[in-house]
Amino acid sequence: MKQRAYHVALPVTFVVAMVAFLSIFFFASADNSYGATAKKKSTSVARTTAVEHTEARIKELQGELKIAGPQEVLWNNFTQVMRENAKEMDALTKERAENIKTMNAVERMKFHSQITEARLAQEKRLIPTFEALYLGMSDEQKKITDTIFLTGRHGKHEFK
Repeated sequence: MKQRAYHVALPVTFVVAMVAFLSIFFFASADNSYGATAKKKSTSVARTTAVEHTEARIKELQGELKIAGPQEVLWNNFTQVMRENAKEMDALTKERAENIKTMNAVERMKFHSQITEARLAQEKRLIPTFEALYLGMSDEQKKITDTIFLTGRHGKHEFK
């Protein structure tokens, strides 16, 4: 009898744990995107817009990759899509900020889904321009880019 209870209790416990874990994603607010305003969430954390974050990232990448010559056209195409994506995300975040107090739980979930779909569409627009840029890079630039995408930082962590 104890063994039978164990066979029922273990899967039930697993399902409850998974539901609890997944509910974090479903009920989390869409606030994980960049804030639409420069208001402070707390005294120690300032919010930046997606446009500000993107411009900083473009500047950082440009300095690390040393884009030059014929790569500049590919770079400009890539950064143009990055900037358009950032503007779109800021518009969505602004819309959410304006409507958050009147949204019910279902509307919040739908809006979170809308943001997720927008991010997927943005990624799909960005990949071809990034691929073209990557193919036009030198081996050294590719190595730097691979490290950046693996670690998030140039040369901070080496994975073998």
